[in-house]
Amino acid sequence: MSSLSLEGKRVLVPRGKKSAKSFSEMVVSFEGTPVEIPLLGFRPAKTDPNLKNVLQSLHTYNWFIFTSNVTVETFFSFLDHVDPDCFFHVAAIGEKTEDALRRKGISVDFRPRKYVAEEFSEEFAPLVNSGDKILIPKGNLARDYIAQFLREKGAIVDEVVIYETYFPEESKKALIRSIKADKLDILPFTSPSTVEHFMNVVNEYQLQDHIRNCIVACIGPVTKQMCEFHGLPVHVMPDKYTVYEMLIGVCSYINQLQEKQ
Repeated sequence: MSSLSLEGKRVLVPRGKKSAKSFSEMVVSFEGTPVEIPLLGFRPAKTDPNLKNVLQSLHTYNWFIFTSNVTVETFFSFLDHVDPDCFFHVAAIGEKTEDALRRKGISVDFRPRKYVAEEFSEEFAPLVNSGDKILIPKGNLARDYIAQFLREKGAIVDEVVIYETYFPEESKKALIRSIKADKLDILPFTSPSTVEHFMNVVNEYQLQDHIRNCIVACIGPVTKQMCEFHGLPVHVMPDKYTVYEMLIGVCSYINQLQEKQ
């Protein structure tokens, strides 16, 4: 076993089919066994008058803020064609978000060093002038911290819900089976919603004893807070909020446990 290894460990992959592949490949690269059970599903929101108005007035915004690659893909699915000239300035939270924008032909003007709303807002604020018009496409469960922060700085911020987050029914059944059979060793959570959906199943079916010995990892302080709210001890939270760094952190944590034995 190498110094950074998940050999013999079954790792929950909580992402949907489209984004689970890269996560699972990383788990395999560390010699672990991925167990793919999407804890989140995404579906486009219905096109209401507010969304139609926004899509027809893209040229009026000074800044666009995209918080995830899901947000990018869903937002552009509403457009018949992409006119890069409409996107005057663009901010992206995360490397995958930036990559998704570049694939659409959109250049990114700002990306924060850390990928949480509080840090983004502090870094981004100096670029915003009072009266600037900003658009933030978002999911129905997303926080409004960034919008509120920028409004206090004098910006005009429009938030528009473009997708809904839900817990796939087939995932619920698969999760129950895996937890009952003690087939999960490592629980990596990538958002507060993944924690919420996971723990709703654990609590509903009284499966707490089956996860007591699992290693819990999470990306970011907000996800960590949700874990702690549900009584989950967080063993790993990387300084850089990526899946790769989270898995390295898990490997290091396993090493520490083995050294104590």
